[in-house]
Amino acid sequence: MASPAPMAFAKEARADAGPPARSLPEGTEEYMVHRVMQRVDVVLDQRLREAIATVVQEQTRSVLPRLREEIESVVRHAVYEAVADELASGHSDLPQG
Repeated sequence: MASPAPMAFAKEARADAGPPARSLPEGTEEYMVHRVMQRVDVVLDQRLREAIATVVQEQTRSVLPRLREEIESVVRHAVYEAVADELASGHSDLPQG
């Protein structure tokens, strides 16, 4: 998952910080960058999931009243149409009581 951008960033940061107090063993810098990127990836994944879930919940709450109105309207019209169709069919198979 290592990409050139983090390596360039790490080298830039090291150059800006001045000369290192001691030399790191070969490959240590790349290993550290790789490990840091893995940790960042895990944290970002978790936090982004939480943030997205929060936004989805908020949006769902805000749209829920309108959605209920629409569902109520659709059900009401479906019942009206079914009753009207049944009455219009002229069937006299109503139980005689």
